[in-house]
Amino acid sequence: MRSIDAYSDYKSPYAYLAKDPINALAAECGVAVRWLPYTLDIPAYLGSATLGADGKVVEESRNGHQWRRVRYSYMDCRRQARKVGLVIRGPQKIWNSEPAHIGMLWAQRAGDAVFRAYHDAVFLRFWKRELDIEDPAVLASVLAECGAPVAGFADYLAAEGKAEHDRIRQDAEDKGVFGVPSILVEDELFWGREHLDDIRALLRAA
Repeated sequence: MRSIDAYSDYKSPYAYLAKDPINALAAECGVAVRWLPYTLDIPAYLGSATLGADGKVVEESRNGHQWRRVRYSYMDCRRQARKVGLVIRGPQKIWNSEPAHIGMLWAQRAGDAVFRAYHDAVFLRFWKRELDIEDPAVLASVLAECGAPVAGFADYLAAEGKAEHDRIRQDAEDKGVFGVPSILVEDELFWGREHLDDIRALLRAA
């Protein structure tokens, strides 16, 4: 079966909004989706900030432009999420999603059904502020719940999985990926879910 590559990051609300439409597009066009992690370095282009329990900023390194962009992005994502019944609560800090992404790779080893359950659960719970995507024990619990074996996961997270994650990220950047969601159809790159119609047309033409 023909396949497309979809790069995603659990800490991206845009990637969350694109997940189900990408799966639906693939089913409609009779192609498989190869989901790949791309861990964003958000502070590099949007600065960083940490909120307290009261929602007030306790630490930041953002200029005015970056704050306006971040606030608009979350407002727009919540607006789009309401249309499809999803919940997006702005995170209180910039999370390191790498452990969850290595968990994604581990889940894929256990089969498509396990991966899909993990992928859905991590997105859903993270954006409800119900999941710590940096905690290996928490991620192992989610993996077990979704049907994946967890013996060896801690070692994989620290060594082989880390190396695989870094290789995928470097390969993505070599192909031009810089953000998520990004979809690669053969050698043609599309960034953002607004290009799904273009991808549909390309797949149908092929």
